[in-house]
Amino acid sequence: MRHMLRLLGFAVGIAFVVSATAQQPIKIGFVASLSSSLGALGQDMHDAFMLVVERNKGRLGGVPVQILVEDDQLKPEVATQIIDKLIDKEKVPIITGITGSNIMMAIHKKVVDKGVFLIGSNAGPSPIVGAQCSPYYFHSATENGQRAEAVGKYAADKGYRRVYAMAPNFQAGTDTVAGFKRYYKHPLIEEVYTPLNQLDFQAELAQLSAAKPDAVYIFYPGSFGVQFVRQWRQAGLSGKIPLLSTSTVDGINLPALQDSAIGVGDGSFWGPEFENPASRQFVAEFEKKHKRIPSQYAAAAYDSALLLDSAIAKVKGNVADKKAFMAALKAADFRSVRGTFKFNHNNFPIQDFYLLEVAKDSRGRYTLKTGPKTMPAAQDAYHTQCPMK
Repeated sequence: MRHMLRLLGFAVGIAFVVSATAQQPIKIGFVASLSSSLGALGQDMHDAFMLVVERNKGRLGGVPVQILVEDDQLKPEVATQIIDKLIDKEKVPIITGITGSNIMMAIHKKVVDKGVFLIGSNAGPSPIVGAQCSPYYFHSATENGQRAEAVGKYAADKGYRRVYAMAPNFQAGTDTVAGFKRYYKHPLIEEVYTPLNQLDFQAELAQLSAAKPDAVYIFYPGSFGVQFVRQWRQAGLSGKIPLLSTSTVDGINLPALQDSAIGVGDGSFWGPEFENPASRQFVAEFEKKHKRIPSQYAAAAYDSALLLDSAIAKVKGNVADKKAFMAALKAADFRSVRGTFKFNHNNFPIQDFYLLEVAKDSRGRYTLKTGPKTMPAAQDAYHTQCPMK
């Protein structure tokens, strides 16, 4: 009898190993703008997300995952086709990434209405933060205007009274300028919205210079920022007028900007010199693999992978139990690059914001030095409009 029990135990053990080994991977759709003017942002997001997956040998939460990478090209019509394919053909239970706000606005309702989890890691347009919030939508970065709020608060604290603002004419551009004004509070002497694909700013810079502002606030992500800051310096404005920004001088474009960006301020929730264990590990591993300093886009995508890792583990891979998976995501039980991470009732983070400044590090590389904490434990401005509790 004892021999038979040993054999039975051995057989059960073998069956368990075979079952675990044969477990079907969880499909996760990773959607980003990889071949567009925001391509560098999308690439940083992808590289950081995959850093966690690869470190875990193709698993999140101890469960095999299959990452289906899609390039939306920053075109809403392309993005909606991708989403249809991921949901209807691939049957993915989770979609993450999303670089551009125009893409998020195009796909958000389509995803959450199908009961598919959407884990955003960059674009956070205000409508879906507030009234259109969803229990299926979680976000690891910020509402679009929050980083600008931190800069507006800084500008007000510095006593600037004549501020000139510029941004591209799309959802994120208007959101960020609105965020800046929310905490700056003084009337702007001018706010200029340039066409989305415009890369020549000479005419606008001439008008700006003639206005003689105390400071200038800009939001020009990706290649837009490279062109703007270079032309800013060529126009002789560098060092004469303080230039404050969000998503304009960061890890993806500092190698191209170099001295042109020295001294430019940037509002963010994270910087590459943050002194906590998770951030140090992230920066070291990212630099070793990709030979560049990670950006805030990378940091948020890395946190989104850690969030999924923790939540999938809590439900032991059973993401089909949607109520349990929602609760596991909401718990946010992971060590963030920010140090701490907590979701508000609308599933957007409550977090600290800082004013960073472009400088050289000890190795002579261009980076963002951590400056003053301008907004501690900040909630986004739209959370009160979200009916979830």
